[in-house]
Formats: sequence, C-alpha cells, structure tokens
Amino acid sequence: MNSINHILVADDHELIRKGLIQTLSLLLDSHIIEANSGKVALQKVEEYKPELVILDIEMPELSGYEAAKFLKESGYSGEIIFLTMYKDESLFNKALDLGVKGFVLKENTVTEIGQCLQAVIKGNYYISPEISNFLVKRNLKQASQIMEANDLLSLTPTELTIVRLLAKMNTSQDIADHLGVSLKTIKNHRNNICSKLGLSGAHALLKYAIEHVKN
Repeated sequence: MNSINHILVADDHELIRKGLIQTLSLLLDSHIIEANSGKVALQKVEEYKPELVILDIEMPELSGYEAAKFLKESGYSGEIIFLTMYKDESLFNKALDLGVKGFVLKENTVTEIGQCLQAVIKGNYYISPEISNFLVKRNLKQASQIMEANDLLSLTPTELTIVRLLAKMNTSQDIADHLGVSLKTIKNHRNNICSKLGLSGAHALLKYAIEHVKN
C-alpha cells in the first residue's frame, strides 16, 4: 500500500477518537472518517472504501474484532490496525490470524501510531513493544509445528499409519491385527518411529501420537 487517501478511525470513546484523528491529521494528508461503533464502522467502510481501518477492539454493537473478521471475509483489501487496552495473547493471535497488520496498546497510541502507520504502509507489521513477546512466542510455536511436520514426513506410510492408530488408543496387538502382521513387527516399527522422532520412554510414542496427530 503506497498511499492512503481515506482512513477510518473507529472508537466509541469520543476523546480518544478525536485525539487520534488530530494526531493522524498531522501525520498524513488523508481524508479521515470516524465511527463510534463497529456497526457504524462497517457502514463507513462500505461508503468510503478506506485503504486503512483503525479499530478499537472493544466497541458497542459490534466489536472491532468482529468488524475486522467481517471485513476480511467480505474481501476487504485494505489494512487493519487494532487499538486495545488489553494485553491479551489469545486476542493478539486471533488478530494476526485475520491478517491484521498493526496491534497498538491504547496507552501508547499517540507515541506509536506514527511508527505503526509507516510500517503498515510499507506492508510490514507493527506490534507495541510491551506485547512483542506474544509475537516471539507465536513464531516459536509455528517453528515448532513446522519441525514436527517435518519429523512426520520422515516416516514411511506404514509408520504413519501406526502412529495414527496409536492416536486412536489402539494397542500394539490391535494394530498388528489391523495390519495383518505380527506383534513383533509392530514393536520393530515402533522402535524405528521412536528413533526417527527422537522419543524415549515407555509411553513417549503414545503421548506424541495423541498430541500431534489429527484423527
């Protein structure tokens, strides 16, 4: 997004909304539209087609998150920035899952909104420093999931089948009967799987299967 002709600011607190609009007017030569609820915000987006929407997460009638979700599902192609009073990790992750590019704590809005706008206009993300640890944890979790997926890719089709059957709480004998092989063969497969996944202990493979394999 190289330029912004229209910005929508939605916040039900008038003083905060007016203060933000005043700050934005000093930073950008853009037409600033305002809304005092999520519902009004959606109406204004439909009317003005702003390239950037700044939403307070907690608003009457329709929350900022609900409004953002509706916009994304409706094909809105602009960028969204969230303002919030809460350092809520689950809400932060839900916001990023929606494709929200900016996440700014209300207490820092005046000092950070300029940096946030610069980042978002360039197609980057901006997260208030106080909650940057949420992003680190999210990235670590995603990296861990990728590594786990790669580990599973190292298994043969038969080994994957065994892991899936274990995840459904089948015993080794159940699996042997299901596959039409001996119990010893299944035990050998289990040993090979544990070796590939770096697992040790009597119930390590069962625990891994339950936690990581979707039935």
